[in-house]
Amino acid sequence: MYKRLKRVLDVAAALAALVLLSPLFLAAAVLVRLSSKGPVIFKQARIGKDGKVFQIYKFRSMRVGAEGTGSGVYSEKGDPRVTGVGRFLRATSIDELPQLVNILKGEMSFIGPRPPLTYHPWPYSAYTPEQRRMFEVRPGITGWAQINGRKGVEWHRRIELNVWYVDHMSLSLDIKILFLTVCKVFSNADNENTGATVQPEKAERQPEPVESGKR
Repeated sequence: MYKRLKRVLDVAAALAALVLLSPLFLAAAVLVRLSSKGPVIFKQARIGKDGKVFQIYKFRSMRVGAEGTGSGVYSEKGDPRVTGVGRFLRATSIDELPQLVNILKGEMSFIGPRPPLTYHPWPYSAYTPEQRRMFEVRPGITGWAQINGRKGVEWHRRIELNVWYVDHMSLSLDIKILFLTVCKVFSNADNENTGATVQPEKAERQPEPVESGKR
């Protein structure tokens, strides 16, 4: 029953947020356009519910062509590929706001496991049956793993946290995650990659990811 209620709440909240935050959307779009050449919205293939691939939306925070340069999938503090405006958008998580459209399209939820790249930490076919359970629900803008370490959590542990969420999903848990996410956004805690988040000894049992320029 909560899964049905969750979808209704997601749609209602996303519509309200799009209306209330429309001035912020416009300001962010203008700043991105003025900061560097290229599209305002960055689109990237991610793995969603039931393993289906979809295009996630973000305000572009990197220079065009950054995908094949630098440190690949990991964007660390001071990454020269990130624009000045992009650093602000990332620090405030404003870059994630276009995902409200993903919510309306039924591809995402406010709360749920963050959708991984199609190749990192490994392809969908390489997830174990237990790990694939994280894809039983819609991915979220934020989730249980994000408030328990965010970008510093090793991927195997991150997936364990995502599966735990699937087993314990409830309105009270989602409210808790939302509240703690707001706290992390305001403190900018755990919002920088500190290095590779797939342990080498564990990664040996999984296909090696192809690196990309977007986090």
